[in-house]
Amino acid sequence: MAIEAPNDVVLFHYPFSPYARRIIWYLQLRGIGYAQCIQPPVLPRPDLSALGVNYRRIPVLSIGRDFYLDTRLILRKLEARFPDGKLGSDKGDEKALQRLLEGWIVEGPVFMRAAGLIPTSLGVMKDPKFRNDRESLTGRPWSVDALERGRPENVAYIRNCFEFLETTLLADGRDWVLKTERPSLADIEAIWPFDWLVEMKGSMPPSVVSEKHFPKVFAWIQRFRAALTAAKSSAPKPVNLKGPDAVNAILRSQLAEPNGTVDINDPLGLKEGTEVEVYPTDSGFTHRDHGRLVALTPDEVTVASKNKVGDQEVRIHAPRTGFRVTEIGRTASAGSGSKL
Repeated sequence: MAIEAPNDVVLFHYPFSPYARRIIWYLQLRGIGYAQCIQPPVLPRPDLSALGVNYRRIPVLSIGRDFYLDTRLILRKLEARFPDGKLGSDKGDEKALQRLLEGWIVEGPVFMRAAGLIPTSLGVMKDPKFRNDRESLTGRPWSVDALERGRPENVAYIRNCFEFLETTLLADGRDWVLKTERPSLADIEAIWPFDWLVEMKGSMPPSVVSEKHFPKVFAWIQRFRAALTAAKSSAPKPVNLKGPDAVNAILRSQLAEPNGTVDINDPLGLKEGTEVEVYPTDSGFTHRDHGRLVALTPDEVTVASKNKVGDQEVRIHAPRTGFRVTEIGRTASAGSGSKL
């Protein structure tokens, strides 16, 4: 019997991905039904490969036969797809703060500093396959020695981030970033790496970062966790799909979006139908998605590709910021600026 994905939504992730938490939290807080296909934390990921997706980072979200890369774009698409009860604000100043928090943490250096605080005693850090995979992903050394050398500087940086939140956004005692009655998208944008670090024992020395030092930030994290627990109790449980079931469910579905347009004034000068490749510029840029250019706007690029099992067309969407689009046959060096 064929298994369907609720709302045609399938989330490809692995449980300890801090980026995937952003999307899971959003779906739980909204009560949106979805399916999940658990992926290995290291390559290869044959399920995504079979669907024609070369992008190597997690998470990836599909709605029908449209695939969305990067949590920034995924959250925007979910807000647009399910507008009733959305978590983002329509007020200009609040939208600005929301986007600034996204840029500070997702596009900025906060998460990379946080990742530098993963305790070297964790079992995964002793797994050469995991270390090699992360070195391939980031292009930087990912070893016990490298992490220990960088730890003092990373602790100092993250301590200053806690100080910023404690003395600015949360200083007046508000429960949520935008003074809302429940967590908003701005809270998701701001809280995720700090919640991850607080949960990860041994990540930060308690003599420097603790509830005693930053009571407002720690209380905010506890409120957020309580809100998630309450939302999860009433939200639909995700449908678990094994790889072949996820592939079949997606290939039976329709495209979620109509054809877009290619901006004739875009600086790249590309035309609709041009064969291009799309890839992030800061990490994982050796794994590139190829296809026919379907849409190109200031915010998003969409290419049409063929999957490997049913020869059906799928669409792959990526944000413009932090991703590069090049005509196949031309070359471009990787730069900087993208996060999951």
